[in-house]
Amino acid sequence: MSTFQTITPVDGSVFVERPFASDAEITNAVQKARQARSEWVNTDVSVRAAFCARAIDAFVARKDEISRELTWQMGRPIVFAPSEVGGVEERARYMISVAEKSLATEEITPKPGFTRYIKHEPVGTVFVVAPWNYPYLTSVNAIIPALLAGNAVILKHSVQTPLCAERYAQVFQEAGLPEGVFQYLHITHDSTRRIIQSDEIDFVAFTGSVPGGRSVEQSAAGRFISLGLELGGKDPAYVRHDADLEHAVETTVDGAFFNSGQSCCGIERIYVGKELFEPFVEGCVELVRSYQLGRPDDPKTTLGPLVKASAADFVRRQTADAIAAGARAHIDPSSFAMDQAGTPYLAPQVLTGVDHSMAVMTEESFGPVVGIMPVNDDAEAIRLMNDSEFGLTACVFTSDADAAVTIGDQIDTGTWFMNRCDYLDPALAWTGVKKSGRGCTLSHLGFHYLTRPKSYHLKTKLK
Repeated sequence: MSTFQTITPVDGSVFVERPFASDAEITNAVQKARQARSEWVNTDVSVRAAFCARAIDAFVARKDEISRELTWQMGRPIVFAPSEVGGVEERARYMISVAEKSLATEEITPKPGFTRYIKHEPVGTVFVVAPWNYPYLTSVNAIIPALLAGNAVILKHSVQTPLCAERYAQVFQEAGLPEGVFQYLHITHDSTRRIIQSDEIDFVAFTGSVPGGRSVEQSAAGRFISLGLELGGKDPAYVRHDADLEHAVETTVDGAFFNSGQSCCGIERIYVGKELFEPFVEGCVELVRSYQLGRPDDPKTTLGPLVKASAADFVRRQTADAIAAGARAHIDPSSFAMDQAGTPYLAPQVLTGVDHSMAVMTEESFGPVVGIMPVNDDAEAIRLMNDSEFGLTACVFTSDADAAVTIGDQIDTGTWFMNRCDYLDPALAWTGVKKSGRGCTLSHLGFHYLTRPKSYHLKTKLK
């Protein structure tokens, strides 16, 4: 039986070791899901919601344990790790609160002699493939709505964060969820591909890289099933001439460097009205220099390691290439003692003198580096923000709400923010355009992707 190890970025030790599921275990899980969903689909939505609510209660009760595991699995500073538990609770409880209304039968305008309505039926078995960077926040977007809609769920989590899958199973078991309705599998990429190709899987919810999303599409080709793909981002911020400077600095820096920049919707490029450019850069540099890079299990640490050394080295190369091409680095890495090549510990960096010929302004960095460019006006900012193969989120900092909407109408993005960034409101649809993916999670619209409409057309008067 083959196994895998989770190497913690904290100190490079083995934190978790688990066996991969065998072919027989995979087949059994898929069959159990099919058997369980026949009863689950006939369970009232209010009862499904009660199961999910109890599971979230159990999840929140384990906040300290879950936070520690997050820190050791993927490196988030322990001071920030509990925020993921809070985010899961917020999203799950919102989706629970709107489930009955969102999934209710839709009555059609009366027509003499006919009764007409549309039911929202579950798609069947939902296969969730989740990443390590926000292991609970990305997965809860699909898991809770899928269960509420009457589907069975099989979760495949990243080998970097396997305990997250196990914690889900634990809290659903404590909630009394019927056996087989939720299951997890620790499996290889090849096994993942074969599950997607299985006739027993009816929907795939994938969060990860663009190449990963492409692989999911290829695996599902010819099966005619729906896919939810949340992929990469190179999210921009525009600090307009009328922005509140202090707020813009604090918010964009946090958006760029929280989770060591390892966020698909984090800020990776900033455009600033030329009137504010110099003071904005000065403010960003001052704030970034105050970060404490260190072991994430130290409560004083505000910037933890990247998930692995290779990820940090990628950002180092991208930054070095930009500097070689003329960019200016404002942060001296030597001022951060933990920064060492060949390790996941990487100092934050602020770059100016950048342009879109540099990869750091066009390719996903997924690390603690941000490039800042001055712009002359809204038109230039709009052009540069749209000059990307990604379109997950974008934001503007301004005191003019009308201008924010006018600019937002011209930006190719799934979510448009004013005076904030790097946040998911569960009442709003979470979606992307271009290479940031397809499909939608959260809000009442998220249920539409996990169900199929079934129309009823009843002729009640024959004459």
